[in-house]
Amino acid sequence: MLVLGIESSCDETAAALVRDGKTVLSNVVASQVEIHARFGGVVPEVASRAHAECVSRIVEQALAALPHPIPLPVGEGERARAVDALAVTVRPGLAGSLLVGVSAASALALAWDLPIVAVHHLHAHAYAPYLAGVAEYPFACLVASGGHTSLYECRGPLEVELLGQTIDDAAGEAFDKAAAVLGLGFPGGPAVSRAAAAGNPGAYDFPRSKLADGDDDFSFSGLKTALLYAVEGPGMKGPKLGLTEKIRSDLAASFEQAVCEVLVGKLLRAATRRGLGTVSIAGGVAANRKLRAMLAERASAEGMKAAVAPTELCTDNAAMVAALGYHQLARGEGRGPDRLALSIAPELERPVRRKR
Repeated sequence: MLVLGIESSCDETAAALVRDGKTVLSNVVASQVEIHARFGGVVPEVASRAHAECVSRIVEQALAALPHPIPLPVGEGERARAVDALAVTVRPGLAGSLLVGVSAASALALAWDLPIVAVHHLHAHAYAPYLAGVAEYPFACLVASGGHTSLYECRGPLEVELLGQTIDDAAGEAFDKAAAVLGLGFPGGPAVSRAAAAGNPGAYDFPRSKLADGDDDFSFSGLKTALLYAVEGPGMKGPKLGLTEKIRSDLAASFEQAVCEVLVGKLLRAATRRGLGTVSIAGGVAANRKLRAMLAERASAEGMKAAVAPTELCTDNAAMVAALGYHQLARGEGRGPDRLALSIAPELERPVRRKR
């Protein structure tokens, strides 16, 4: 089964062709980083307009991998000669951005008379380590990005349980805010990481919020505030710290160290409690080199396997959407006269708490 996936949950417009949930034929991504850089963060209205302007082009580029590429728009009587179904992200994300992707996918499903399934963006991220061939089920997966920090137990492509998530800022959002405080630019994650490379991670004693708690939730607002007070003075009342290159690097390194220790510590603890021998990270923050190295080192010390997909499958992409969509289609979803009645759900559900 060859599935065309479309992803537009935030600020990347993506389309991909994946066969049988494993073989990636194409994976095309259009980033909006340059568009949003001057605003210092993603502007929802700007993002949705950018998606609308390029989604047809990105889908056509993905379809170019077919033996007989299909030009867009589709003419009278034309159908996908090789594509068997479509999969599109419907939750969570920015409402306007999600609507663009769902509208495009629904139009193609109607024109080509094909099945279509609604895919959970974070579940697709959690599938990425399996898609990349670095993890076998079961495993614990941390999905960390600019908008989400969620911890899952994954026992199969469609057997994904939400264990915990951030109660305030996501890890990627915290990096963006840290970069703004330090004057490092946008996007914050890569900027902080570059500055941290020359710094001392032990120079500042920033808090490791909720690391000692017994639950699987995360919190990064306190860490963000601690960095702000370190620069602006307690309560932002001075004296203000002079940001030399050395001080900026030390602050970045200490901040990055604190974030990574919390992410890795809570992931490993959850895996131990659930009896899982493999741990993984996904999402844009999973591209952080310190996080990858720390996870590999500490997982090995705990006798666990660390499985991290390549960067192109960690950041937002449509290959993971098409791949997970295959499994939903295989169990019978996406068919029938009401298949085009897709609804977006920008919010993320809360985890079901188990009694201890």
